[in-house]
Amino acid sequence: MYDVKASTDIESHALQGCGPILSATGDNAKPLRQQIFEHVRAAGRTARADLTRALEISAGSATTLTADLIAAGLLREVEGLPRETGRGRPPVALEVVPEGRHVIGIKLSDDTHSAVLTDFAGNMLADASLPTAPTRKSLDDLLGEMDELMALVLAAAGKSLDEINAVGVGLSGIVDHQTGAVPWSPLMTSRDIDLSQAFQARFGVPLLVDNDANVLTLAELWFGAGRAMSDFAVVTIENGVGMGLVLENRLFRGARGMGLELGHTKVQLDGALCRCGQRGCLEAYLADYALAREAATALHRNPRNLQSPNAMLEALFSQAKSGNAAARTIFRRAGRYLSLGLSNVIQLFDPELIILSGERMQYDYLYADEVLAEMHKLTLNDGRAPCRIETHAWGDLVWARGATALALAAVTETALGEARA
Repeated sequence: MYDVKASTDIESHALQGCGPILSATGDNAKPLRQQIFEHVRAAGRTARADLTRALEISAGSATTLTADLIAAGLLREVEGLPRETGRGRPPVALEVVPEGRHVIGIKLSDDTHSAVLTDFAGNMLADASLPTAPTRKSLDDLLGEMDELMALVLAAAGKSLDEINAVGVGLSGIVDHQTGAVPWSPLMTSRDIDLSQAFQARFGVPLLVDNDANVLTLAELWFGAGRAMSDFAVVTIENGVGMGLVLENRLFRGARGMGLELGHTKVQLDGALCRCGQRGCLEAYLADYALAREAATALHRNPRNLQSPNAMLEALFSQAKSGNAAARTIFRRAGRYLSLGLSNVIQLFDPELIILSGERMQYDYLYADEVLAEMHKLTLNDGRAPCRIETHAWGDLVWARGATALALAAVTETALGEARA
């Protein structure tokens, strides 16, 4: 009934190339030149004849437009595709010029920031991480940490900041992707921060900003299980609870770019206090800080002298596995609230697949059979196959890799605009 599996490496899902495999259609269709470029990047390497079939265009159009992209330095011809008959010269293929552009993707979090540097073809060239104090930070402090993190990943790749065309960043909270502003984030001391403008003023590099659940969803769409899927959802459970949604092969952000805040949907009126300041949010029953808050009571710890949330959760999980009834009750209650949240996602969006992702998915209580059975009971599924569920317990780097997709998409638009000009 349910397809539940744990994964540790997003490359286990990845095919050759990067980016969505399915082409956008209808109102979402992109200019043909961009479709050609993105098809080549998604395939990794492809012949012109494959382009004509996949995009249903004429051979003449394929020849003309690929010639333009080659002249612009965005594509190049290579040999190496296998011969169909075993005789004659191997067919000439096209691939993205990887060294043509470089981007950095960054995941900002409560205790460790992560960064990945990739080329224009999406190949990861270097990564770095930077431990940080789990406190809210001013804009200047956060930019200083990003500066230190970028210096680390640039040194690892043997690159300078002048060689970076854009930076993508994912962070928790309410994020306006279109403007680069952050109305609210639990990582920052102030509200309504124009992070993109401040970053570009300091570093001279364009910054693309999005909610961290969206960048994780982009990681699945560009590099993982969602590459060949038109509709799927990602639900993340870590320091907060987030959701990303792909509809018709594109990330859906809502009318104003700040939708799908699953963690702040209300599941209990006048319920537990959420870090957003309101009560009864789903996050207040599932996120790290919520479980750690409950763990302090279950493990008889002094709430004024608590361990880190991670250490507290590890202790709680160990106690639950050892048979501690109070610890098991906390996880089971969290699982019931998760089943409620998932059933609402299914009822509203009817996705083909929901991917449960984040470090907390190592806790099997959150995706136990009874949790998924409860989700099924809460959903109108008469006569239909239930939504598939997968669990991906990725590490921090996959979030940063998803942020590179933000930057790659923006750099691609700019590069193709310059090519047309």
